[in-house]
Amino acid sequence: MSKKYTIGVDYGTQSGRAVLVDLSDGREVADHVTPYPHHVIDEYLPGSGIKLEHDWALQHPDDYLEVLRKSVPAVLAESGIDPADVIGVGIDFTACTMLPIDEKGEPLCFDPAYAERPHSWVKLWKHHAAQPEADKINEIAAARGEDFLPRYGGKISSEWMIAKVWQILDEAPDIYERADMFLEATDWVISQMTGKIVRNSCTAGYKAIWHKQKGYPDKAYFKALDPRLEDLTDTKLRGEVIPLGTSAGGLTPEMAELTGLRPGIAVAVGNVDAHAAVPAVGVVTPGKLVMAMGTSICHMLLGTEEKQVEGMCGVVEDGIIPGLYGYEAGQSAVGDIFEWYVEEALPAYVKEAAAQEGIGVHPWLEREAAKYKPGQTGLLALDWWNGNRSVLVDTDLTGLILGMTLLTKPQEIYRALLEATAFGTRKIVDAFHSNGVAVDALYACGGLPQKNRLLMQIYADVTNREIFVADSKQTPALGAAMFAAVAAGAEAGGYDTIIDAASQMARVKEETFKPIPANVEVYERLYQEYSKLHDYFGRGENDVMKRLKAIKKSAE
Repeated sequence: MSKKYTIGVDYGTQSGRAVLVDLSDGREVADHVTPYPHHVIDEYLPGSGIKLEHDWALQHPDDYLEVLRKSVPAVLAESGIDPADVIGVGIDFTACTMLPIDEKGEPLCFDPAYAERPHSWVKLWKHHAAQPEADKINEIAAARGEDFLPRYGGKISSEWMIAKVWQILDEAPDIYERADMFLEATDWVISQMTGKIVRNSCTAGYKAIWHKQKGYPDKAYFKALDPRLEDLTDTKLRGEVIPLGTSAGGLTPEMAELTGLRPGIAVAVGNVDAHAAVPAVGVVTPGKLVMAMGTSICHMLLGTEEKQVEGMCGVVEDGIIPGLYGYEAGQSAVGDIFEWYVEEALPAYVKEAAAQEGIGVHPWLEREAAKYKPGQTGLLALDWWNGNRSVLVDTDLTGLILGMTLLTKPQEIYRALLEATAFGTRKIVDAFHSNGVAVDALYACGGLPQKNRLLMQIYADVTNREIFVADSKQTPALGAAMFAAVAAGAEAGGYDTIIDAASQMARVKEETFKPIPANVEVYERLYQEYSKLHDYFGRGENDVMKRLKAIKKSAE
């Protein structure tokens, strides 16, 4: 019997990548990356030159199809396998990345009548311009005592579905009216692959306030937000919500021709990038926190019951692994902060020194920063360059570095920024722990753990927990391929449950990062200082960050 394979497609912020996976052992046979032709649209609308306002982040839906057109045929060609041996395909996506579609399932921005209207485009996860709507969503929910609020740590984010939908209604009511449905991009791509629109339990639960037992919040709540939203969930958010690992349908003949796959193979229901990574590192039981580390970090943890934890992005039954409660938290900038420092604030001499040695700037900084002991830089930073997702849930907070002198070196600042993101993760670990949700070990996946050993050692020391690292460069894509194997089922050569798939296909490296006791002690003292600053600037005692933002806005 010939070997069987699935393809996982991981849709990130800048690009999409396809990975062809051997179902017998999870080996990644081939992978291919397609950068999005239109990148992140945060300044001007393509083609029209229309300027976007602050905090906007859009994407072009055709960029997602471009990944299927290019990367799927590329992995088939690279591997040389018979397409008949590919039994399924799965995808994962950034979220909440959403778009309005018409009755035919076409994005409104494809319609020339709406192409020059920003609200007709895909709103990327990091579109933060719906903060006023999010504030009202939270204020009205709190005033009414809505029971959904504690499930999301007390706050619904401006990044999520309802705030983004309401912003469209507030600012472009005609586009709201014209939209037949609002869909997560992951569900839209699946609809393009299968010809059917279904919603997945992961994005519905974490990003659209849907609950397996209770459904969406009731109509009275939506009416209290805005009478025009009263029927939102019956109309523009309608559609079946199905659990992860379910088949959304078979691949259409048109899509089979486009990708080189066989028509009719199983297409797994859509998933979120970070959540797909959990089974790919073998985590299918409680007590293990999975960190998907890249431009931002998504933290995921499995539990056996629904507990309330401050600043969670949500706790969702079947949200990550069917049969368990999945908790999600996050930091909205991590790799992005390090990139900001290198791109915008680094002296030229460092770039020259790295170039002379023939190494990248990040490895140079990591090597130099590693020469310092914990606490030796005298610096402390708050990691809020893109606001705070957990535990404060406040996109209006900004970054801070404390302790600089005339002798401060670039590598010291770089180290302080690495440490700041570790302290942010520790805050999240503490929030889980103090609310009775155990965190015994950390698992890391994504681009950063593969590239930055110093960062991983700092995280182990700051959290005082052992860190296991994924043995895959493309962990979410591997997870998406595993869910595709489950959607196909054991009879077709796949697996009947994600737990079965994980037992054969998940992979972590043998080497782990263990806390160094002397470092743990120093970082404990620094973390206490971080916590004081965190609460002083983040919990309302001194709102200087928000006042500065307001002054900046009024000066423009």
